[in-house]
Amino acid sequence: MDVPSLFDLDHAVAEEVLGARYRADQLFEGLFQKALPVSAITNLPLRLRAQLDTDYPLGLNELSVTLSDDMTTRKWLYEIDGGHRIETVLMEYPRRATVCISTQAGCAMACSFCATGQGGFGRQLTTAEIIEQVYRAKQAALPRRLSNIVLMGMGEPLANYRAVVAAIRIIVERFGISPRRITISTVGVVPGIERLAKEGLALTLAVSLHAANDHDRSEIIPLNRRYTIEQIVASCERWTAATSRLVSLEWAMIDSFNDTPDALDELSAIARRLRAHVNLIPLNPTPGYLVRGSTRERVLAFQRGLQANEVRCTVRSTRGQTIDAACGQLAMRTEQAVGQARRSSSLAIRRL
Repeated sequence: MDVPSLFDLDHAVAEEVLGARYRADQLFEGLFQKALPVSAITNLPLRLRAQLDTDYPLGLNELSVTLSDDMTTRKWLYEIDGGHRIETVLMEYPRRATVCISTQAGCAMACSFCATGQGGFGRQLTTAEIIEQVYRAKQAALPRRLSNIVLMGMGEPLANYRAVVAAIRIIVERFGISPRRITISTVGVVPGIERLAKEGLALTLAVSLHAANDHDRSEIIPLNRRYTIEQIVASCERWTAATSRLVSLEWAMIDSFNDTPDALDELSAIARRLRAHVNLIPLNPTPGYLVRGSTRERVLAFQRGLQANEVRCTVRSTRGQTIDAACGQLAMRTEQAVGQARRSSSLAIRRL
């Protein structure tokens, strides 16, 4: 990126640009506490606001925003530097809101049931691009409180480790959102889990498991050939030992694949070992994956089976499906990357 964005500014640089520490304080309060556009931070002189708009523009170019029929879920399509596109989803509740943010343009994990994975990898997002998604969501959610952040949008967060962790630290410090209300979802990048456990951040870690034996999981998640289920489970045990935080396991329900009695027993064994909560996700339709999601009856029967096996379990409420904003659907209808040759997962994983 040739021109730094507004969210590339740290406090020291802002002081230098604005000429005084208290001016930097005013800027940061306006951006992070009040979610104001620079033009509306009126305790900054007009000259400084104009300078910021010129020298430090926003990094996300909004192409479209789509609302669900019930007006509770909205999805932004942004263009970023280099012509890549990303999506952000805001889910609104009576008094609060949750934002699902992207960490990469596209994804190299190539999970077969995920629209983003089917589209291939574009590039890593910068720390500023990750933070700006939160800023814009907070702005749109007002007067509701932006209470939760989930890194479950486009991309594998732990494959963009440095930018993601830097963004989380800024989100905690400047937006005042507790790490416990921030969830990182990973398909199982073991070195990233190990490193994250040492960061001193009491985050929620969600592992997209979706199959509980290596044969089946390798069919739908190519990264499993690199990091096996046993390696992932062992890294989750070390995560819990280091952070005192239990993991959650995500399980997209696929008809006759992972909703069977054998799958129930295999998942139960892993969940009990980790004392994990299981989040059952009704499979959302994507054009490149022609199998069916489990019926509602089978999802509920699977939930009852887990509970009978003493596993804590909930069924995720599907929101945003009609606007392709539900789990696994991001990038389904954008012009980015469909038909683009996929790169190997290792190309997107920075050295950890």
